[in-house]
Amino acid sequence: MSAAHPIEQAWLSTGQTGARNYDEFPDETEITRIIEANPASVLGVEMPAHTPEAVAAGLTFEQALQGAAERLGALQEAGRFASFGDVAVAYRISGGAEPVAYGLFCMVDTSEISSAADEPGKVIRNEEVFIEKVEQRNELNQRLRHLLSPVLLLQSTGGERLHAAIEAAIGEAGAPVVADVDEAGRTHEIWPIGGAAGAELAALAGDGDLIVADGNHRSLAAQVGGLDRFLAVVTTPQSVTIRPYHRLVSGLPGSAAQLVQQVAQIGATVAEVDGPPRTPESGGTVVFYGSGRTWEVSFPDAEGSVVDRLDHTRIEQEVFNGLLGRDAGDKRITYVGGDYPASWLVEQVDSGEADLAILIAPVTVDDFIDVNLQRLKMPRKSTWFVPKARAGLTIAELPKG
Repeated sequence: MSAAHPIEQAWLSTGQTGARNYDEFPDETEITRIIEANPASVLGVEMPAHTPEAVAAGLTFEQALQGAAERLGALQEAGRFASFGDVAVAYRISGGAEPVAYGLFCMVDTSEISSAADEPGKVIRNEEVFIEKVEQRNELNQRLRHLLSPVLLLQSTGGERLHAAIEAAIGEAGAPVVADVDEAGRTHEIWPIGGAAGAELAALAGDGDLIVADGNHRSLAAQVGGLDRFLAVVTTPQSVTIRPYHRLVSGLPGSAAQLVQQVAQIGATVAEVDGPPRTPESGGTVVFYGSGRTWEVSFPDAEGSVVDRLDHTRIEQEVFNGLLGRDAGDKRITYVGGDYPASWLVEQVDSGEADLAILIAPVTVDDFIDVNLQRLKMPRKSTWFVPKARAGLTIAELPKG
């Protein structure tokens, strides 16, 4: 039996509501600027404490929740969303540096989520989370009774069939309901597919193992909140690319150079290089930047699983836990996804916003799938999938009661 189903009550954007997902901003003041420039952006609902009025009033997330509900209601009343019943929503992303991507908005059974090898379920979630973020997502879901951002699920097998089926459905569906251009110039389009065709697409999307590629917090929030189903976009391996996921570190006890010296003392090979830092092309070497200096760092080979050998794991264990005595969830560590270039990290360090930038090569899609099928855990914030489905194009209303 498939784990995926059409959306019983969907609200599809009629324009201007699309936005990057709420967790894609290392600098959250950027969220306020986006909402100020476009009050229809769904970010004003998803991140209510970052609206201009909430910031001016100094509201916390909890204090701003009522404003989020009012803002969503106002968008619906203003016709920013159109109502559709019992539909799967086909999705196409084109015009970027990546190949054309296809996916399907649908509802997925929360009971199918498996976070351990001995826990049955088709939806594999194997990444650590920040509990505070999970609690906030649950509070938002419960207050709004709508799901705004989809969990991105990667179909590990049978992707070719789903890819072709969505492409064919789009070819027969005519004009999209909405076309939304993102910050990188990609065009995001959606088509509601109802009736038997929508049910067949959803069934195909829910076939086989589904790996959580983005949305670990959202999927866990669905469990915490006791939701029967959560909103997802199911996509295929040929529709995604993994970009780097870097780290910024503030509050170092000494200088960046002193930390690098300590890294060398624990057995890493360290070489200072001329010029600004660049993202490594492949794993095995990471780049440190601080105080205007750049170093290439290679750790000794690690024994164990594919996860133990990942650069993200080595940084977390050897540098954060070992040398700095910090948990990976420490607020002095900022995780910066691949939409931000190396030059942006340099600016953060040179301006004093951070003491150190650590640039890490991207994980491969094959390694990501291998880790999940082995039911191992990925290091926190180690995969930045592109292109991502835009928030605010398809939202799902939760059943009453």
